[in-house]
Amino acid sequence: MWYFAWILGVGFACAFGVINAMWLESVCDIDDPAAGGAEN
Repeated sequence: MWYFAWILGVGFACAFGVINAMWLESVCDIDDPAAGGAEN
């Protein structure tokens, strides 16, 4: 059953990446340079 844990881990990693990208888009308005965007 190692494959189940492996697929579950890959699924959680992909879900974390997608949720992180959606959170970043909601927090930082990178499309509008007048709004400030990310702190760099």
